[in-house]
Amino acid sequence: MAKTKLSCDGACSRRDFVRQGLFGIGATAALPAFLRHSATAVAAQALGAGQETYPNRIMVVLELTGGNDGLNTVVPYSNDEYYKARPSLGIAARVVMKLNDELGFNPQLRGLSRLYEEGRVAIINGCGYPNPSFSHFTSLDYWHSASPNAPRQEGWVGLAADAVRATPQDNFIVNVGTEMKNAVRARVHAPVVFSDPETFRRQGSDMALMAAEELGQQMPDASRQVLGFIESISRNAATGSALVREAVSSYSTTVDYGDAGGQTGLTTVAALIAGDLPTRFYYVNYGGFDHHSNQEASHARLLLGAGDAIRGFFEDMDRIGRADDVAMMVFSEFGRRVKQNAGAGTDHGTAGPMFIIGKPVTGGLYGAYPSLTDLEVIPGYEDGNLRFTTDFRRVYATMIAEWMGYDDTRTLLRGDFDPLGVFA
Repeated sequence: MAKTKLSCDGACSRRDFVRQGLFGIGATAALPAFLRHSATAVAAQALGAGQETYPNRIMVVLELTGGNDGLNTVVPYSNDEYYKARPSLGIAARVVMKLNDELGFNPQLRGLSRLYEEGRVAIINGCGYPNPSFSHFTSLDYWHSASPNAPRQEGWVGLAADAVRATPQDNFIVNVGTEMKNAVRARVHAPVVFSDPETFRRQGSDMALMAAEELGQQMPDASRQVLGFIESISRNAATGSALVREAVSSYSTTVDYGDAGGQTGLTTVAALIAGDLPTRFYYVNYGGFDHHSNQEASHARLLLGAGDAIRGFFEDMDRIGRADDVAMMVFSEFGRRVKQNAGAGTDHGTAGPMFIIGKPVTGGLYGAYPSLTDLEVIPGYEDGNLRFTTDFRRVYATMIAEWMGYDDTRTLLRGDFDPLGVFA
């Protein structure tokens, strides 16, 4: 089989070669830190496998990339201040799908509304963090690492996977997408990253083996155990790719996911769950939510796509008999400003809703909806922003402790963040 050429445009240094190869197997691109954490993984492997509390449970994370407008997602339709701030973008009260006397779903979220009526959706209001960033990249770093204003290299999903199972497991984390999200970076487990199962074989095996061989020439004998760990990851990727291709090619469903099922990656996740892969953590993203102008039609289309895909996914879990085993968390890196801007859009803001979805969920509203008048004034942002009422790490703690069964969230999340009782 021919080896794959690394994409260095004719100027590929030894460091570039190794970094690209390791990235192909899901390892961090920051090589020295990866080697340090690989030593941790080797030590963990020597200690033997830990006991998982809930070995059949699966966590799915859906990232709404771009900064979803929370005010037009969970709409405060009874609040006059909302319509004053959004004279043309406000969702009319008559079309809102009412949750109570104050709040309702955007009318395009029909799929999510159906799940809510079945008691399968927990809406967590006002999620955010102190000293917020309005940069997509910076804020995503904070959310991915669960460490606002002091991001770390590992991601919260990756660390949760390491905590749940302390020894390497093939295909334990799967990230469906064109690039690896920082959230899945782990110390023990190598995330499987692909968007197309056919390219996964190339990126996950050949490039990694080439990188491992090159790395071996640079490493002292004392570090050969780490190299062996890296090589095992690359070979596991080759085996895993066959499982992925078989699961996706043999998957068939009568469930309608709507127009965005493929774009969200949820149809692929359903196929892999139906194929009985040992994956316990899935990460997908659905982008396009950065609406600085002409927001109305685009945002409506994205919410319709997301809601229908989520509904289709859980209908599929019912169909294959896995509904009791799967829970999903949905988030965005920040919300939008209260006031619409001059371009009929909304600018980067702060707090927004998160969702936890699944059959085992105790559905309903959690957390206080942010005030539309008691706004936080941040230098350089004259209109003021929503004050967050729920630290997003409480939602993470809920998924890690209540759902996946790992109780020491204080260490993992670097602080005390009480779970919300969503799975009580």
